[in-house]
Amino acid sequence: MTKLRLQILTVSTRLQRKGPAVAAWFLAQAQAYDAGFEIEAVDLAEQQLPVFDEPRHPRLKQYEHDHTKRWSEVVERADAFVFVTPEYNHSMPPSLVNALDFLVQEWAYKPVGFVSYGGVSAGTRSVEAAKMLVTSLKMMPMFETVSVPFFTRHLDEATGRFDPGEVHDKAARAMLDELSRWAHALVPLRRAS
Repeated sequence: MTKLRLQILTVSTRLQRKGPAVAAWFLAQAQAYDAGFEIEAVDLAEQQLPVFDEPRHPRLKQYEHDHTKRWSEVVERADAFVFVTPEYNHSMPPSLVNALDFLVQEWAYKPVGFVSYGGVSAGTRSVEAAKMLVTSLKMMPMFETVSVPFFTRHLDEATGRFDPGEVHDKAARAMLDELSRWAHALVPLRRAS
């Protein structure tokens, strides 16, 4: 089976964020489990996208700005995604909304999984809000998710290492299996578009 590319996106861009530690844990899970993906880590903070500023609608794919062209190339090369996301005000971070809004065609017919983290709600409201948005971009959100409540209990502040334990390791593998199935199943739709 051909290896497809899975991008693991750290979506929080604020200072003092903990998303990179959570993303590093999931990246290690994906590499160790080997669900048939070539894996790429992407950090939205490094993309430095301004608030959406293209003059034309993104569905036209007629980008004027270099930052949009670079972002288009990053997203285009992926076959599947995992968004590592906290919850902001009972919803997803504005950085994720903005990153999604910049593009249309590049997201289409690709599956997306979610690793959410937070307090008691484990970032689940962020995921529910994101699922509504990604379906409008013709993405397929996975039912299987990894949700980590009280995530700071699993974060070693001295080393920055995040390890939520075996239950979450199993959830990660289940989501990776589904992502692989969907990514391969959607290849014909991506080629036809």
